[in-house]
Amino acid sequence: MSFWNNLMVQVRSITNLSEHIDTSEAEKAIRNSIYFRGPNVWILGFSIVIASVGLNVNSIPVIIGAMLISPLLGPIFGIGLGLGINDTGLLKASLKNILVMMSISIVASFLYFLITPLNLSNPTELLARTNPTIYDVLIALFGGFAGIFELARKEKGTVFSGVAIATALMPPLCTAGFGLASGNLMYFLGALYLFTINCIFIILATYLTVKYMKFEQYEYKDEKAGRRARRFITIITVIVVVPSIWSAIVMVRENRFNENVAEFINTNKNLYSGYIMDYKVEHRKGSRVEVYFTGEPLSASEKNNLLESAKEYGLRPEQVIIKEHALVEGTDEAEILKGIYERTDNEITRREAEIKKLEDELKMLHASDIPYEQVAREAVNQYPSIQSIFIARGAKVNSGDFRKNDGLLAVVTTAEPLDNDEKSRLTNWLRIRLGIENVTLYEFHTTEKTDK
Repeated sequence: MSFWNNLMVQVRSITNLSEHIDTSEAEKAIRNSIYFRGPNVWILGFSIVIASVGLNVNSIPVIIGAMLISPLLGPIFGIGLGLGINDTGLLKASLKNILVMMSISIVASFLYFLITPLNLSNPTELLARTNPTIYDVLIALFGGFAGIFELARKEKGTVFSGVAIATALMPPLCTAGFGLASGNLMYFLGALYLFTINCIFIILATYLTVKYMKFEQYEYKDEKAGRRARRFITIITVIVVVPSIWSAIVMVRENRFNENVAEFINTNKNLYSGYIMDYKVEHRKGSRVEVYFTGEPLSASEKNNLLESAKEYGLRPEQVIIKEHALVEGTDEAEILKGIYERTDNEITRREAEIKKLEDELKMLHASDIPYEQVAREAVNQYPSIQSIFIARGAKVNSGDFRKNDGLLAVVTTAEPLDNDEKSRLTNWLRIRLGIENVTLYEFHTTEKTDK
């Protein structure tokens, strides 16, 4: 018992924060960072341009630079702090400033993408910010924890820069601007959803940490005003926490559905006399997948088999929509040919693997074959008294355990007995001739003459 007590003492000593944090300085730093005035206005403008250009040219380093200089984290931490210490003034100011910054970012990036002469042929960085997953939730939550811990500790480090990169607030807003400029509502809503998720979970992490570290609560001179403030804070907290929990649950479900779909498609990529050219997952009005199948039409039984296969991956039949000879939006002839080539390559690879397997099995069978006739001729040529020779592989029986044995059993019948030296030489010759070390020789003498 003392071991566990000592262990717990050590753990508490290592994780103790009291000597390493300064909550009053952290509160002061957050309050100073929430306002949208002075340098923050210029810095926000710089970060918008940098993020928009980075997304426009698909440059990850440029996008990271925009994340680092963006001032958006300040008012977000301010909201979490205001909720944690019951300060409605701080909460309202932070909410107002983050909404102003969001609006300016979206409008400015909208104008940029409206006039930019550069076209995005492969906008992977934009696409990456339109489909939030459960991993974005985890990154935002633990990034928020890391950020508030960094603000609260006495010895400052480089953690805040990492938080700015990990949580990625500016790129989604600029992606939303691109969605407006290109008329793509899904880009706009997806990017805005990602930004909202990042904000909510950073706020949640800040709120929980402020409560855990026991930041000094804001005191109201008027008791009535204090009750109103606490009621308002409670409502806002519920508005923040409940959607965050629900969105996390929804994302876990969607992520699991996406993984099941990917496994299902990979298993059934080449099916019967056709192949799955592409698929599209939708989560609006319930999760479902549209499977684009090309090749010879599927029979009713083949479709049923495909839907039965989907059940093995947790997909209900009504969630799988089979579209034969249908083209996905944006798919051209090159994509179709690519699918045909991929199917052909996969089939060739599969058949080559089967051929290789059969060749290996054949080699093993040939390796175990004994050239009886040739060995018998050579043995009789060296020892004319041999009338017959039988060679067989054997198996050892050891305490009821039947094990394969690489040894050989050779039985010879002779007209004239072989002396010990001849037996030894014959055994050694068989070892060398057949390439097997373990050879057992038995001789039977007979007076009957046999034509060789």
